[in-house]
Amino acid sequence: MKLVNQNALKGEKYRKIMRSDVGKYGEEITCKFLVKLGHTILERNFRKKWGEIDIVSEYRAVTHFVEVKTVLKDSRSISETDSYRPEENVHPMKLRRLARTIQTYLLERNISHNWQFDVVVVFLDPDRREAKIRMIENVVL
Repeated sequence: MKLVNQNALKGEKYRKIMRSDVGKYGEEITCKFLVKLGHTILERNFRKKWGEIDIVSEYRAVTHFVEVKTVLKDSRSISETDSYRPEENVHPMKLRRLARTIQTYLLERNISHNWQFDVVVVFLDPDRREAKIRMIENVVL
């Protein structure tokens, strides 16, 4: 698990974030974070009627399927021991839908190499224009 302080909001006009835009900003910040780690973003918001994959990336010949959970929270109050875990909202039914959507993606694109499922939690603090990221890699579906 990685906890990273990102100043991804610096210089951007995110003062008043609408609730409907929170997820979009979290996905954008996650894409920038993944690119900094060396990932290539292959696709965003791959949708099927039974589910959606927020981000598909590739890193070191492994395809990564990334679920992003974004919350508004004061970044000063976030730590690795924080008891609030938005990633727990990726519940068993959501995991089943994601597994089916991932299998569909792999079949449609004829991908047979290694892949993994990751969950990224983005804590947005628009007042301080900061974001903290918690990344849980290789989650079992």
